[in-house]
Formats: sequence, structure tokens, C-alpha cells
Amino acid sequence: MVAPQQQRQGPQDSGETVIKRHTLFTRVWHWVTVICLVGLLMSGLQIFNAHPALYWGKDSSFDAPALSMTAARSVDGGLRGITQVGDYRFDTTGFLGASGPTGDLKPRGFPAWATLPGPRSLAKGRHWHFLYAWIFAPLMTVYLVTLIVSGQFWRRLVPRRREWKAIGHSLREHLLLRFPRGDEARHYNILQKLTYLLVLCVILPVVVLTGLTMAPSVDAAWPWLLDVFGGRQSARTLHFICALLLVAFFFVHIVLVLVSGVFNNLRSMITGRYTLPPEKESQHE
Repeated sequence: MVAPQQQRQGPQDSGETVIKRHTLFTRVWHWVTVICLVGLLMSGLQIFNAHPALYWGKDSSFDAPALSMTAARSVDGGLRGITQVGDYRFDTTGFLGASGPTGDLKPRGFPAWATLPGPRSLAKGRHWHFLYAWIFAPLMTVYLVTLIVSGQFWRRLVPRRREWKAIGHSLREHLLLRFPRGDEARHYNILQKLTYLLVLCVILPVVVLTGLTMAPSVDAAWPWLLDVFGGRQSARTLHFICALLLVAFFFVHIVLVLVSGVFNNLRSMITGRYTLPPEKESQHE
């Protein structure tokens, strides 16, 4: 989720070309952001477990939640986890609604292993959430401003007109797990650019703003945030949806890192050095 640099390091003895792909600032930002997002997610699930239901609007409509995770007793007396989305109900025992060791299920939205700092502590969950948030939000702002001021944002992340014509080809190559090689690997393709723009300029800012909207002290200073998101409950639901989108992005990102060259990708995000895959292996029709 970063703009690659284009400084050539020169060909190696093996004939490979190594470039400087990521600056030190980008690499530090990336790993701190990973830690913050994991902490925010786990502490956010802890907060959500205090009332595992979502609504739309200004108030909580307890009889008609948009989503809920509850526990109920079955006919045999056992505890069952029930996840309801609109009018649809699903048995999610062991994961959502009711979880824990076999034979000792507890009513709980998300399982204890997915929450920070422990099984059930709303106050501590809030403290952890705010700690990570106050590291993540300013750092994200600095990173975006740096990208824009340096010109990297427009050069590396904004698609050119000609690239839109290649979106179908890029999608096909990704689905077939065929990745750019040679000089083509120096730059993001159209799908990468659109994905990173969506994450950096839409999902992450919405996460931050909806999080602020849920804070009464912020609402007192900026009451317009409630109007923008249609109320505190709508903001909470959007916050949750954006968090799920970030989780989905994270897993897709990890899969692509693994299948496109885990050592090369990890090295580029640790040392900044990235080996361009040779052109001669780029075509396998």
C-alpha cells in the first residue's frame, strides 16, 4: 500500500535488476500501520462485544437491528450462537454469538481470542483502541500529505487515461495469478492503483471520521459530523463495514504477496530493495 520508488541499483552478477522500491519513511509507516490496524481491529471487536448489534440512523432500534450476534438456548439446553443480518438468521455457534472451549460456550459477539485486551473489558478495550488510533490517524495524515507534496501521489497512484483501457487485461492476469515482470513491475498496474486509492482516500478516512463521530466530545465541537453520516448509529455501522473491508484487503494483500514472491516482496518492505522478475518469464499463454 505504498508508492514504489524508481531508483535503479544496477544489474547484479546473476543478471537480475534490483531497484530501490520503498523509502525508509514508507517502510516504517507500513509496519507501524500494520501494528496499529491489528490493534485497532482487535480492540474494536472488544468494544463491539459490549453491544454486538448494528443499526442505521440516529437511535438504536433494538427490535430491528441491521446485524446482531446473540446467544440462545436450543431445545436440548445447549447454547447456540445466532448471527442475524436483516431478516436472515445463521447458526454461528463456536465463532459468533457464542464461543469458547467445547462444553463451555459463553455468550459473546466475537470470540475472546480475537479481542484485545481480553475476554470482556469495555473500558480497557476503549483505552487500547484510542491508543492505537492516536498513533494511526496522525501518521496516516502525514503519509498522505508527504505523498501529495512530493508528487508521488499523482505519479504513482492516479491512473492515466491509457491505463483504463488495460483494466480488463490486468484483471485477467491477476485472476490467472500472472504478475508483471521486467520494467512493467516497476509501476503499479491499474488494479493496484484503484485499490490503494480506495483504501487510502476513502476507506481509511471514513474509518477515522466515523470513529470521531461516535465520540460525544467530538460531536459537541463538530456537530456536522452527525449530519454527514446520518447519526451516531449509522456512523457506527459504517465504521464496522469499513473495518471489514480493511480485513478483506489485508487477506487479499497477503495472498498476493505470497503468490507473487514472498521473499522479494518482504525484502522490499524491510530493506527497500526489490528484484525485478526477468522479462523472459513474463509470457506463458
